[in-house]
Amino acid sequence: MTRPAPAVLHARMAVLAVFWLSGLICAVWSASLPSLNARLHLGEGRIGLVLLLTACGSMACMPVAGRLADARSSRTVLRAVAPVAALALLGPALAPSFPLLLAAAFVLGGALGSLDVAMNAQAVEVEARYGRPIMSVFHGVWSLGGVAGGLTLTVGLHLDVSGAALMIGAGLLAAVAFLLPGRHLLTGSTPPQEERTPASGGLATSAVLLLGLVALAGFVSEGAGYSWASLHAQEMLGADPATASFAYTVFAAALTVTRLSADRLRSRFAPASWLRLAGSVAALGYAVVLAAPLFPAGRLAVGLAGWAVVAAGLATVVPAIFSAVGEGGENVGRALSWVTTMAYAGQLGGPAVIGPLAGATSLGVALLVPGLLAAAIAVAGPAAVRRAARRRLASAPLG
Repeated sequence: MTRPAPAVLHARMAVLAVFWLSGLICAVWSASLPSLNARLHLGEGRIGLVLLLTACGSMACMPVAGRLADARSSRTVLRAVAPVAALALLGPALAPSFPLLLAAAFVLGGALGSLDVAMNAQAVEVEARYGRPIMSVFHGVWSLGGVAGGLTLTVGLHLDVSGAALMIGAGLLAAVAFLLPGRHLLTGSTPPQEERTPASGGLATSAVLLLGLVALAGFVSEGAGYSWASLHAQEMLGADPATASFAYTVFAAALTVTRLSADRLRSRFAPASWLRLAGSVAALGYAVVLAAPLFPAGRLAVGLAGWAVVAAGLATVVPAIFSAVGEGGENVGRALSWVTTMAYAGQLGGPAVIGPLAGATSLGVALLVPGLLAAAIAVAGPAAVRRAARRRLASAPLG
């Protein structure tokens, strides 16, 4: 394989830095919720509304960021929104009341959503010029940034630094740090003119929707692991609370390790074959998780192994979908923004479905939903990437 040009290698390192910083500020925001709760006396209901407004801000701004990335290049948008996203942490940190916190959360969500689209559009561009799959490692580094952000809050709070001060400090430092990799980002968001074919106008709407549905299924299945693995270990496998929390750690660690190491293996498979394999592995993992309570002994070990397999299968689903969007020719930013918005809808809708279903039946029954969605990825994922590869047509507008 031909070694990528130095500019592409530098851009890869720059995008890795952006993903790490993005993971850090997202984790700082999430880990700061308890201190915000204590300062403003929010309660669970109000915290839920804050998170809802954050997600709504993201979903509202993602299509706008996608259009701008296509019109101005992902590099331009990324260099503009990344520092803004970091500085948006100051809004919740300084909000003196619940209504102002809601407004600040919406602004923060909009900035983070715009950053998400811009950095993934730039990652698609870097991957296209790199010559082999490298998308998964970007998302793995995002997770490592999340670990760093979480540890920063934990250590700071144990040193009696206020949550607001930690958010302000992290936001200011990240805003400055985001300026450093900007000059190494790639300037073009589409292939050079001589490399385009007459049919490379962009993905058809039907292809974008199918890719978005697969990403939605991936986010629901992945979110179920993050949200319910520990509770499943406690309720269904008989683990005590301290031990049950280890299920979350197993899931998160397996997901991160797979993302950091799977790209070279993914390069040996056709995209459709890889998604079939990834969905099948995730579905097998859910089958093991659901069967674990039936084991007469060692059920906790079986359940933990099942969650590790689930994570290994799901780890590369969304990165593979984003890579498929990059195969669509022009208007990558717009297509990516719609796929990302649909994925976020799955992240929001998953708990709304699984939680009430678990309450009405059992957690074991409710986890059939993400298990079936993982199986659906194995079926629909290959069809989605094949359609993306052959339908590079600017047909119906995306909004």
